[in-house]
Amino acid sequence: MKTFILAAIRCSLMFTAVTASLFCVRPAEAYTVTLQQVGANVVATGSGPLDLTGLTLVVTYASLPAQIFPVLGQIVTGSGGATDGYQGSISGPTSFGGVFFTFASSGSGDSVGIFRDTSTLLVPSGYVSGTALSDSATYNNATFASLGVTPGTYVWTWGAGANQNFTLQIGPAGVPDGGSTVSLLGCALLGLAALRRKLPLLRERKS
Repeated sequence: MKTFILAAIRCSLMFTAVTASLFCVRPAEAYTVTLQQVGANVVATGSGPLDLTGLTLVVTYASLPAQIFPVLGQIVTGSGGATDGYQGSISGPTSFGGVFFTFASSGSGDSVGIFRDTSTLLVPSGYVSGTALSDSATYNNATFASLGVTPGTYVWTWGAGANQNFTLQIGPAGVPDGGSTVSLLGCALLGLAALRRKLPLLRERKS
């Protein structure tokens, strides 16, 4: 009996520990831009490193404002400073929405972006490959519909390296469950239910 109760308690503790780790441990991520509706505005927030291996510097823009052009797969975030354009074998979606072109109302941080139609990755002028980037852009009084973007996850790659990709997340991202969390939850609930059934019997034996 004691062995059964200890097993149920261990199962419950295991579930608590694993679920806590799922929410607390966040591995480092490659560069990602997230486009979200925030009140009356749409806000793009980017962060993470980029690995320029396999790409070649072909152009430098003295100033490149934050902008979005979904039908051509173009998005730029940041303060609009000097920007270097690198080209190469960039694969991925050719678009992420409709034909509306829109300049951001404001931007801050590093100037980063992608022009899928010309296979061009945009980074701050003089950027050192692998350095963490951080940027944002705000479109005032806008919605996904007015910007012509289609919610979803869009990934462009130019190699197999961990940071040789540029991800655009429009709207919330789903969190897949491989089944382990559900299994642990079931184990914990079954253990607790069995424990509750056995406790009255133990009390009766003691009395």
